[in-house]
Amino acid sequence: MRKLLRYMDGYRLRAVAAPLFKFFEAIMELLVPMIVASIIDNGIPNNNRGFITARVVLMVLFGIAGLAFAVTAQYFSAKVAVAFTGRIRRALFKHLGTLSYTEIDTIGTDTLVTRLTGDMNQIQNGVNLTLRLLMRSPFIVFGATVMAFIVDPRAALVFIGLIPVLAIVIFAIMLITIPLYRRVQGRLDRVVGALRRNLAGVRVLRAFNKEEAERADFRERTSELEHEQRTVGGVSALLNPLTYCLVNIAIILLVYTGALRVEAGVLTQGAVIALYSYMSQILVELVKLANLIINITRAIACGNRVQSIFEITPSVVSPDNAIKVDLTGYTFSADKEGAAAPIISFRDVSLRYAKASSEMLEHITCDIYPGEYVGVIGGTGSGKTSLVQLIPRFYDITGGSLEVFGHKVSEYDLDSLRHAVRIVPQKAVLFAGTIRGNLQLANPWATDEQLWDALEKACAAEFVRKLPEGLDAPVSKGGSNFSGGQRQRLTIARAFVTYAKVLILDDSGSALDYATEQQLRKALQSMKDKTVIYVSQRAGALTSCDRILVLEDGELVGNGKHEELLATCPVYREIAAASGLTVPTDAGKTGSAPLTAPVLATEGGAR
Repeated sequence: MRKLLRYMDGYRLRAVAAPLFKFFEAIMELLVPMIVASIIDNGIPNNNRGFITARVVLMVLFGIAGLAFAVTAQYFSAKVAVAFTGRIRRALFKHLGTLSYTEIDTIGTDTLVTRLTGDMNQIQNGVNLTLRLLMRSPFIVFGATVMAFIVDPRAALVFIGLIPVLAIVIFAIMLITIPLYRRVQGRLDRVVGALRRNLAGVRVLRAFNKEEAERADFRERTSELEHEQRTVGGVSALLNPLTYCLVNIAIILLVYTGALRVEAGVLTQGAVIALYSYMSQILVELVKLANLIINITRAIACGNRVQSIFEITPSVVSPDNAIKVDLTGYTFSADKEGAAAPIISFRDVSLRYAKASSEMLEHITCDIYPGEYVGVIGGTGSGKTSLVQLIPRFYDITGGSLEVFGHKVSEYDLDSLRHAVRIVPQKAVLFAGTIRGNLQLANPWATDEQLWDALEKACAAEFVRKLPEGLDAPVSKGGSNFSGGQRQRLTIARAFVTYAKVLILDDSGSALDYATEQQLRKALQSMKDKTVIYVSQRAGALTSCDRILVLEDGELVGNGKHEELLATCPVYREIAAASGLTVPTDAGKTGSAPLTAPVLATEGGAR
């Protein structure tokens, strides 16, 4: 939590001003009992109305001054608390953007959402209360005790006996509740996770009639949270009755002692009232202090949780002497003849996800040349997405070597690399705003002509033109006001707006009908200045590719044209047959032949 205090820079003066004005307010409050005592001792017995009026006016002025000090302190504390947490929130959001997929997968989206929302609110509340009350409450307690000694040292001994006992009770309850509040936050993470999962997958749950099962799971999680909150609430609830009981006992002793001293003529009635007022002030402030400490401990716990995210070092970063992508020397042509070197080169590449028991990809070796239209196919879980996500370095390889544009992918500046390599993920993601705003995420300087050209290539121009607002048509959060196919075409168009030289479409046409997908494939083939990698689970979508990479269980089992793979790759032949394509009747005879020789021959012959 201490490391987060660096975000207080620039607001330290205001942070000092808030408790300072609270200090002035406390002075006003401590002087009032003495004024009341003077009215009781001097004004009322002598029926001195002028004296009483003057003292009442003085109390009113003190009250107005105290209110002004309190409002000013509240302004400064709120200003500092909001600005402080705002800076932390922005810094945390920025830091999350630097984390690789590995860290995000490990931490979990639910935890990150809780850190940015609930934990931040607790920190803001803790800072606000700290600036307003942390100095005020101890000063009132200490000041009231000093004023009690000024009034009557002997009667003030009750204060000396009471304060340590109250402190023991308060800190004992505090020490018990601190770990309990941490457990409450952990349970809250689980509830938020269940809620987010249900909201994200509501259609699936309804489709498979799993609402009741999810309700039961959610009830279980909320019951656990409720149990933890009841436990910590029960312990915290002991604070007020215990403190009030102790203070009332002290008040009884004070009144009894004061009455005896008044009867003996040692103490005045006004002095007893003043002592009673100071005792009440101590009670209120100690209760405030106890609640403040509990809030501070919660804020510190939340701050430590936020700090733990800051302490996570991104595993994928630009190296110190990062190089920019330089495409000089690469020739993008339809026939690829005369290409000097592959644009992407996998050499014995392996990938193991964090905390995984086995490798996702094993010993992948292949080359992709400038201007090629390459398909990637395989069954579910074969590693298609994992393979293409290595190219823009969303994950780091765990074995082998991967070169892009002639250099190891780990040597590049990440921004430069990801401007040159654009990927359209499996899930179509649109942001709330307009179609124009979503397309210009890829290229803020794109003109309307470029946007329409990208929409035409992505087969999205037709339905966009039908919208009254055209490019300025609104887009709901997640693109929920568009169909699945429309969302996919808009995300593909967004990739086409860029100047990237490598385009990766990761099964991003799965929601398109056959005719639309065919138009899209023709548009991809017409991009002579780009290398296109098209991932699909349908063999029919890849028949026109220059080459097709076939994956099974994380291994490359086929590399060649459609016709060659039908003859040499049993896995591809299976997928093709399942896709409804015609498989040669004599494929079974050649299907058992080793794949290595034909694959090498294909690669060597093509080059």
